[in-house]
Amino acid sequence: MRRIPRTIALLGLLLAAAAIVTVSLGVGSEPFSRVTRTIVLEYRLPRSLLAFLVGASLAASGVCFQGLFRNALADPFLIGVSGGAALGAVSSIVLGVEMTLLGLGSATVAAFAGGVGAAFLAYQIARVRGRVRMEGLLLAGSAIGAFAGALVSVLLLYSTRNWNEVISWLMGNLGHPDPWYRVKVVAPCLLASASVMVVYARELNLLLLGEESAAQLGVEAERVKRVLLAAGSVAAAGAVATCGMIGFVGLIVPHVVRRLVGPDHRTLLPVTVVAGGAALALADVVSRSLSPGSPLPIGAVTAIGGAPFFVYLLRRKPS
Repeated sequence: MRRIPRTIALLGLLLAAAAIVTVSLGVGSEPFSRVTRTIVLEYRLPRSLLAFLVGASLAASGVCFQGLFRNALADPFLIGVSGGAALGAVSSIVLGVEMTLLGLGSATVAAFAGGVGAAFLAYQIARVRGRVRMEGLLLAGSAIGAFAGALVSVLLLYSTRNWNEVISWLMGNLGHPDPWYRVKVVAPCLLASASVMVVYARELNLLLLGEESAAQLGVEAERVKRVLLAAGSVAAAGAVATCGMIGFVGLIVPHVVRRLVGPDHRTLLPVTVVAGGAALALADVVSRSLSPGSPLPIGAVTAIGGAPFFVYLLRRKPS
């Protein structure tokens, strides 16, 4: 397949994202002609920006982990981030914890801490004699995710407090009453993590050759893995903490973009970030168009669209 130049890909995706956000301003329960300035500026615009930023964060985390694990089927939640975030948020909601930190609500803080904490725990479990084997990290993340999921089930079984809020969070939700606040939460996480990934794009390319080969070319493999795992975890945790569980974006978008622009992370990373944002913004438009009065949970929309494509990836013959 002929590769698309980075400049053309980025420009095209940015124009597409701008068009999607513009269209989204007119999608909702009220006709555009009747929409007031307040509705547009305080709800529709920040919701569209939030969708873009969350999609970009998930895609950035996905492409980072796919490179580290050298597996195109890796996703942002591979090392337990989703399970840890779910446990943190659900615990906060069910137990009725009321607190703020730097202006952030308790569920958001708990979800972010749980996601990053789960990734850190998986790293520590997989770390043996100063080295981390990616296979061990994968197994540790799977175990932590399963354990956290079991605890979430127990919490839901014995408590019905704020049940609707819990279900909304677990299914992924962009329709919060404070979208500008959530934009301010996820944007710094994306900016910081994506910047680190771009800086380490060359090292990530060399790790694709294998750790021994990368070391011979001057890459400090353990340090690079540690930094990139942290960056990917922060991006994923920031997205999950603000909008709940949204699957498939971080799995599918990097894979598709890689086929279009090639495996060089110096090009792949920025293009994937923009593509992920555009993809989730489009999913949000679909969600609001299908059910204007009560938009479908965004996690359900991405799953309905992403699951068939995931099956295609599993069935596709190696090229």
